[in-house]
Amino acid sequence: MKNNTGFSLIEVLVALLLTTIGVLGMVALQGRSIQYTQDSVQRNTAIVLAGDLIEIIRAHPKELFNTSPPQFPMNSGLKDTSMFYKDAGDDFTDRESCVASSTKVAETAKELRDCWADKVEALLPGGTELFESDVYVCRSSTPGNCNGKGSMLEIHLAWQVREGACLDASSSDEDICSYTVRVEP
Repeated sequence: MKNNTGFSLIEVLVALLLTTIGVLGMVALQGRSIQYTQDSVQRNTAIVLAGDLIEIIRAHPKELFNTSPPQFPMNSGLKDTSMFYKDAGDDFTDRESCVASSTKVAETAKELRDCWADKVEALLPGGTELFESDVYVCRSSTPGNCNGKGSMLEIHLAWQVREGACLDASSSDEDICSYTVRVEP
């Protein structure tokens, strides 16, 4: 009787099958990783843009509050109308293109707001169309309710993704992701 040593053909095929399954799993993981990274980058951009607008608003309290320092000791009541408010489906009132350039800096609240709007359109996928249809800045008493009451300012930004790629569990539209922040300015 002859003693055979080494691998049989079946053992080699099983090892090849297991290796193939492992490689396919890694490829699927890589694709998901790219999707999560892209969502993270876009969401981070929205967070930074919302923060920028909050700082512009805080730097110009007279545009948002009925009374503000230095004439009065503290900010009081949000105005019913402000140049910073924007409804979904509309653009900012009296909006112009950004005046900032290499030789001129945006200085007034309106100039800063308009430059911020241009920046949102340029940095978030979906541009002008989504800025007008989905983005809003409003006075709100409860989340998602722009009723012009309360002391909270709600900023809602949206951007376009490929269908089914939005990781928002609350998103009803599968190709539009959003970020909403509520802040008491």
